[in-house]
Amino acid sequence: MFITVLFGDGCRELVNAWCSLVTLTAHLRKRGQVPPDEGVEATIALLAEDGHLVNLDKGLEGASQASSTGSPLLQKCGTYVLVQIINGEGGAPTHYESLVENLDDWCPELAEELRWLSGLPPMGNSRRRHPGTWHGHQEQDPHSRAQGLGSLLSRTR
Repeated sequence: MFITVLFGDGCRELVNAWCSLVTLTAHLRKRGQVPPDEGVEATIALLAEDGHLVNLDKGLEGASQASSTGSPLLQKCGTYVLVQIINGEGGAPTHYESLVENLDDWCPELAEELRWLSGLPPMGNSRRRHPGTWHGHQEQDPHSRAQGLGSLLSRTR
C-alpha cells in the first residue's frame, strides 16, 4: 500500500505504508527536513485532504514498534501533507505547522484545518464548525474521499 506525502516547495514522496512506523516516521523526518523541537525529535503527523490528522507517533504508543505499520492508520493511495506538531509549553496550546511551503496558496482548506486544530481564528470567511464538515458539506465516505484526492495532487504539479 502506497501513499503520497507532500512537503517542502512542491516536493512529493511516494512511500510504502506497509513498512514499520519507526521506519516511516524516520524517513519522513529526513526527507521533509523536519527540524528538531528543542533538541528532541519533532513529532510529525500526516494531514489528509479530508482534514483527518494522523499522528504517526501516537500510532507507536501501546504497540510493538517493530510490528506496527502505518497501513491501518492511512488510506490506501491517499495523499497527505506532512505536518509538524509543536507542543505548547506552560499551558500554551499545541500548534500544527505544515511542512509544505505556501499551503495557504494551493490548498486554503487544509491551511484552515491546521489553524482550527491549533485553536487559531479562521482567516477569511471560512468557518469550520465540526470535524468532517466544510461549508455545510458532511464528511464523505472513504470511496467519495478517494475521488477528491486528485484535486490535491493536481494543485501541487
